[in-house]
Amino acid sequence: MGSGFFSSWTFWALLSAVFAALTAIFGKIGIENVNSDFATLLRTGVVLVSLALILYATGQYQSLESISAKSYLFLLLSGLATGASWLCYYRALKLGPASLVAPVDKLSVVIVAVIGVALLGEKLDLRQWSAIGLITAGVVLLAVRR
Repeated sequence: MGSGFFSSWTFWALLSAVFAALTAIFGKIGIENVNSDFATLLRTGVVLVSLALILYATGQYQSLESISAKSYLFLLLSGLATGASWLCYYRALKLGPASLVAPVDKLSVVIVAVIGVALLGEKLDLRQWSAIGLITAGVVLLAVRR
């Protein structure tokens, strides 16, 4: 992929944030008269077809035999967690404003940091923990009703 900003994790994470924001806005508009679970099914179909086309067009498909049992297990678990997350997310979008649902959903950032440290042995310094704390405080401020 080369070097520089456009091949860094930061670039791709920022792009992910932009697309996640668009997901919330487009989803909120799209589920106006649609059952949230059915909307999730439609969205999942679009994701599946899009990824299949990208893999085909870029030649990135790999043989299924080249994947370890451990990878299969954790990709299965990740897929189940993604499905559950999407179902809950669309249900929340159906019931609440996108401007509040999306930030509360980002509490996942805090949960990932805690699990990353506890289970994956990742290290965070005081500045990083402070940022995680600020995210938590922001979510609490958004979620608590006056």
